[in-house]
Amino acid sequence: MWFFVTKGGPVMIPIIAGSILGLTIIIERYWVLRKVRMNTKLFVQMIIANLEKNRIQAALELCAKNSRHPIAAVCKVALEKRNLPLDRIEKIMEQEGNNQIQILEKRLGGLASIIGIEPLLGFLGTIVGLIKAFMSWESAGANVTVNALAGGIYQAMITTAAGLIIAIPFYLCYNYFVSHIKYIASDVTNDAVKLTEALQILQDNARRKPETI
Repeated sequence: MWFFVTKGGPVMIPIIAGSILGLTIIIERYWVLRKVRMNTKLFVQMIIANLEKNRIQAALELCAKNSRHPIAAVCKVALEKRNLPLDRIEKIMEQEGNNQIQILEKRLGGLASIIGIEPLLGFLGTIVGLIKAFMSWESAGANVTVNALAGGIYQAMITTAAGLIIAIPFYLCYNYFVSHIKYIASDVTNDAVKLTEALQILQDNARRKPETI
């Protein structure tokens, strides 16, 4: 490994630094997304069941126990604002949902930048290596040997390979994160509609009889 680093030249330093930073982001985001795994369908069913029985506190406690998932945060803020007009509650849920999705997307922009920069650094190393090889050729003239050109060619090939080797798996990880977050966002949107309908029934019932918690 150290052989390739030294042969790759100075450009390998930012390439390796980018790989370390990108890997750190991938591990951190994977851990965050892993912690928000939840059976959202069952969760929403339990929330609605509590609302149908007018058990607001029980529903809030259920949200608190699952606070890491975006839908739990959306349900919590909706329940806390349950006495507001329904259109206002919908806007509050939408805003909270967007905030929760932004939390999940945190640092993905940095990962996308690393994915784009790594191959470019590799190509930069290729150009630098070729320049180095041609300068050696120019200096040696007709007496040029393979050994004289090898250093520049090594640098050209190694940096290109390093940039692509890092960028390709990072790109796959990025796509996985983005698709997973889109799936969560879709669930939040669909579940928010169900919760809105349940809150509408709750408000209608509250107009007919006093609320009991």
